[in-house]
Amino acid sequence: MNGTAAGHHGGGRGCGTVRAIIGLWRWRRNPLCRTTDLVEAWLALASLLLVLVAAPLAGAAVGVSVQGTLQKAVRDQRKDRHHVAAVVVRKLSRGPLAPDPETPSGRGAHSRVVADWTAPDGTPRHGTVIAGLKSPLPGDRFSIWTDRRGRIMGRPLDGATATAHSALAGFGAAVLTAGLLEGTRRLILWHMIRRRHARWDRAWAEAGPDWGKADAGS
Repeated sequence: MNGTAAGHHGGGRGCGTVRAIIGLWRWRRNPLCRTTDLVEAWLALASLLLVLVAAPLAGAAVGVSVQGTLQKAVRDQRKDRHHVAAVVVRKLSRGPLAPDPETPSGRGAHSRVVADWTAPDGTPRHGTVIAGLKSPLPGDRFSIWTDRRGRIMGRPLDGATATAHSALAGFGAAVLTAGLLEGTRRLILWHMIRRRHARWDRAWAEAGPDWGKADAGS
């Protein structure tokens, strides 16, 4: 019973669109229906159908494209960047840095330190790096990302983050497409209304001098 009700509810939008098309088709024979009224109605219906079809398609296309690009970046960065251990030599005098927005909580403490580490190719390295430690002491160990030669690199893009960015890009494309379609409809409607008002003004200007005369309609 619930499945039947859900099916009727899910098909309500499609049935409503069909009813609107049928009603519009019958209304076209109404003697009170002006040509401009019919054009506006068809314009609104066409815009609605385009929004329901084109916007999701545009969003899906952009989302898939961005997903492919970002996932390739994830694979490339994971291949080129290496997680290595570093050892604190000394902490620099400056205070803790701002939290790293790429950490899961976004609240990780960071400090600038002088450290030693060994590159993936075996080359010893020494330099100033950012340590994920709140109060680093000499000898403390922490992890950093480097390339094969030991040069400091940023954290590689995470697969889940790439998927989230792809979904946001697809949603934005769908909203933008819907907005462009609705904006186009409103622009066309605005031009139609201006033309209608211009015709009314011309008709009024022609009938104005004779308005109210007894033989005006003869």
